[in-house]
Amino acid sequence: MTRNLLLISNSTLHGSGYLDHCEANIHEFFDDIKTVIFIPFARPGGISHDGYTKIARERFAKMGYELSGVHKASDMKAAIRNADVIFIGGGNTFVLLTNLYESDLMDTIRKEVAKGKPYIGTSAGSNVACESIMTTNDMPIMYPPSFDALQLVPFNLNPHYLDPDHNSKHMGETRETRIKEFHVFNDIPVVGLREGALLHITGDNMILKGTTGARLMRHGREAEEYKPGADLSFLV
Repeated sequence: MTRNLLLISNSTLHGSGYLDHCEANIHEFFDDIKTVIFIPFARPGGISHDGYTKIARERFAKMGYELSGVHKASDMKAAIRNADVIFIGGGNTFVLLTNLYESDLMDTIRKEVAKGKPYIGTSAGSNVACESIMTTNDMPIMYPPSFDALQLVPFNLNPHYLDPDHNSKHMGETRETRIKEFHVFNDIPVVGLREGALLHITGDNMILKGTTGARLMRHGREAEEYKPGADLSFLV
């Protein structure tokens, strides 16, 4: 597969604005690209698709790129085919995947990415690029036709991954414990992508970028720690 993906853990990092922490990565990723189609389907309420698109449009305009919302297109599939880049923003992963299925956009996105069209995801938008959404942190407030996602990569993500706080009195399960529960029934690798981390995938090559690193968890194996700059191509 000819893949060109930028899978970002989070759109906003503490102490900075929307996409500020990954702006340099986006510029590097885009090269001479100009037009972006934005899929704002992940927000379950509090902000409309128009409002979410306005935030993204203004931010991308500051970076020199033209962005439009797919929901405004008379033919959403054509809008995806005609844009230079696909960008899916964060929110609730169950809402996002349900809307992608209901809009019949899954195959269109897969085909465009397979041809080499760049894809950017943040948070939920990164989750849906994976094998399934079964390792998201989100509550299942909608019920998609399937938990199967776009399957642009052969692993799952856990964006916003949190390490255990050994000073906390919280007695609930940690993220790593939850992912171990997933691995009781599934053999799909899971990358715990901390806030500030992102994956740049080109073809069969994948590099961990950002500032905070990631934790790789696999069925029947001890978790492994990776720092920014690590080559994780073995996962793709």
